[in-house]
Amino acid sequence: MENSFDINNLVRENVKTMKPYSSARDEFKDFDVAQMIFLDANENPYQNGVNRYPDPQQSSVKAVLAKQRNLKVDQVLLGNGSDEVLDLLFRAFCEPKTDNVITLPPTYGMYSVLANINAVENREVLLSTDFQPEIDAILEAVDRNTKMIFLCSPNNPTGNSFDDESVVTLLQNFKGLVVIDEAYIDFSKKQSWLNELDEYPNLIITQTLSKAYGLAGIRLGICYASAAIISVLNKIKPPYNVNELTQQRALERLADKEKIQLEIDSIVIQRDDLLKVLNEVNFVSKIYPTEANFVLIKVDDANKRYNELIQKGIVIRNRTTQPLCENTLRLTIGTAEENKKLMEVLKSI
Repeated sequence: MENSFDINNLVRENVKTMKPYSSARDEFKDFDVAQMIFLDANENPYQNGVNRYPDPQQSSVKAVLAKQRNLKVDQVLLGNGSDEVLDLLFRAFCEPKTDNVITLPPTYGMYSVLANINAVENREVLLSTDFQPEIDAILEAVDRNTKMIFLCSPNNPTGNSFDDESVVTLLQNFKGLVVIDEAYIDFSKKQSWLNELDEYPNLIITQTLSKAYGLAGIRLGICYASAAIISVLNKIKPPYNVNELTQQRALERLADKEKIQLEIDSIVIQRDDLLKVLNEVNFVSKIYPTEANFVLIKVDDANKRYNELIQKGIVIRNRTTQPLCENTLRLTIGTAEENKKLMEVLKSI
């Protein structure tokens, strides 16, 4: 792709000139640490597995992810959940009270929250009625201070993926960063945009171990981008942002690819079973296409149906207050047993 894109044009001036914190473990990574006595970081010397500070670069986890995704290690950054990764993007590239970002409601709510926290204007451009990006409207909303456009695909809460053509148009015509949040990509038949990283220098992809990998409790988010972008984020990230226990658990889980795929396949089967039953539920007026581990449905009265399900011991998400989502409910796919109970309750009310 012919593009004069230069990441240095987007980085905040204070980030360009800052000197990052040098942690105790960064300086000796090329030494044989097994033969060294570390008395530099004021740690407790008695071994219990977590008495030392964790690897600040999470090298082992990154090596596995890079190999599995066919990327280089310097194209990977890990965070304390995707929310930290997203926050780092705001802090690296958006000047408070000056710059703006574009989000496409209905979408993941943290983009707006993080924009507010960082004093960055959030320009909302609603999706179309079939939940696709309105490309002309997005590009019209862009000005010289627009630093990032956030695309959640498959989208939360709608469940659908965005058209490839729309995404390519934004990547080619927007001089800022296009952030594609792929938290739910493992449940989709579509290919990840990871394959296009080398083609588009302004492309950033975030993923997570919280959904398909079943590790929401360890908080591990992933950012894939060019080495230049990752280098900027590494400069500002907290030195020990991913703890030792999280790194160990992530390595264990990433090694079990077969079990992960079995769970994903099971969730997709349960999703299809639920979709069949929803077609027979009289208060459901629309079932939106889904490529995620949840389904969005339109009902006659979302508040009423939400409360009825609560009374039956089933907690779902009422999305009726979101743009374009009046009277909608979002149902996450559970285990076969949980799914069966949900289907029985839906038919009974």
